[in-house]
Amino acid sequence: MSEEQIIALLTEIRDLQKQNTENYKIALQNQRESVEFQRSFAARQRKIVFLVIAIVIVTFTIMTFLPQLLGRR
Repeated sequence: MSEEQIIALLTEIRDLQKQNTENYKIALQNQRESVEFQRSFAARQRKIVFLVIAIVIVTFTIMTFLPQLLGRR
């Protein structure tokens, strides 16, 4: 192999490693964004579940005591 071919090969390897590093950085950033999205989605789901539970409890309480409040038995 000539010296020029070796230099060209090493240059290509270097360029591929740089591109690989950039792709890895992008993949890590995408992974971070995905994890943050999942966390915020889970937090919203918990809030909705608690809200639904609260509505069910309030509705049940109203239905239980409504006849007594209206004076009926």
